[in-house]
Amino acid sequence: MSGFIEQLTRAWQRSDSLACVGLDPDIARFPRHIGAEPSPLFQFNKAIIDATADLVCAYKPQFAHYAAYRAEDQL
Repeated sequence: MSGFIEQLTRAWQRSDSLACVGLDPDIARFPRHIGAEPSPLFQFNKAIIDATADLVCAYKPQFAHYAAYRAEDQL
């Protein structure tokens, strides 16, 4: 099992990027089709991650945003 720094280094080398995407969702600004999903925060984040996975080395979910929606389980 590798540690965080090793995993981050591999992701950095794979993506050739030190960019980190913040996942700070605001449901009021979601596209209509995602807002209608049973797990909109999860679906929104999945779409962001799918679109950026090859471009960044990390993601940083902002726990407070999920807690505000009582959606910690969608992290």
